[in-house]
Amino acid sequence: MSEMIEAAGRMKRASTPKFWRSDALPFIEARSIEDGREVCYARHSHETFSIGAVTGGRSVYVNRHASEWIGAGAVVMMNPDDVHACNPVANERWSYRMLHVDVAWLTGLQHELGFSANHAFRAFSQTMTLDPALFDGLNRLCAILVDVDAETLRKESAAIAFFSEVQQKLNPAPLADCDASRQLTRAAEYIAENCTRALKLEDVCKAAELSTSHLIRAFKQRYGMTPHAYLINRRIQYSRAQLRRGRLIADVALDAGFADQAHLQRTFKRLVAATPGQYRN
Repeated sequence: MSEMIEAAGRMKRASTPKFWRSDALPFIEARSIEDGREVCYARHSHETFSIGAVTGGRSVYVNRHASEWIGAGAVVMMNPDDVHACNPVANERWSYRMLHVDVAWLTGLQHELGFSANHAFRAFSQTMTLDPALFDGLNRLCAILVDVDAETLRKESAAIAFFSEVQQKLNPAPLADCDASRQLTRAAEYIAENCTRALKLEDVCKAAELSTSHLIRAFKQRYGMTPHAYLINRRIQYSRAQLRRGRLIADVALDAGFADQAHLQRTFKRLVAATPGQYRN
């Protein structure tokens, strides 16, 4: 009986997501899981640039309108606001490591490297690569970040070196047509800035100077989700930031615009594949 209990404990620990972050390096957050067979994400997005390495098993990776099977050795990338999901093939011990990087920090690095000097963040056209150097580099960086004996200087230097390599190896996407995307960008910014409020569709349309029908159609085509789904994603991103500060889950739920703590719990688990408590701790 004790062996069964011990085995069950090991399985639970392996299936629990692990998060790393540091006040000394606020621009980067790491996440890993050893056994993600029970992990299931709804389609969601991040305000960060995210890059991850699949270290075991296989999964179905969806990024905006593309879907493909990936396995160990794959490196996946998600630009800010790219709607995506990555869920394991049934009964396979799927494992991965993921890094979430602040867009302003990465934009500064792009400028230092000579990319997009006169623009904001330059998104990447690729969503997946099998480049072994990037795969090994991401795993090395994760190991350095979680090493309690590694100095902050070493961690920051390793992050700059890795993301410089990412920038050099991956192709930037063509610059967007500013005139065509400006109104949708205004709509997204308005939702992000007011995500904790009870927004009305007419408020978003007024801010973007778009009709309701055009906003619904064009917004989903651009962002891969409806304005309401984008609002919920932004509320979860707001909640993550508040939880990192150690705030009480119940207080965060109300501040973020959720009906109560249970509503936040359900939505957080669906989009982050972790409970608010697991993420905060």
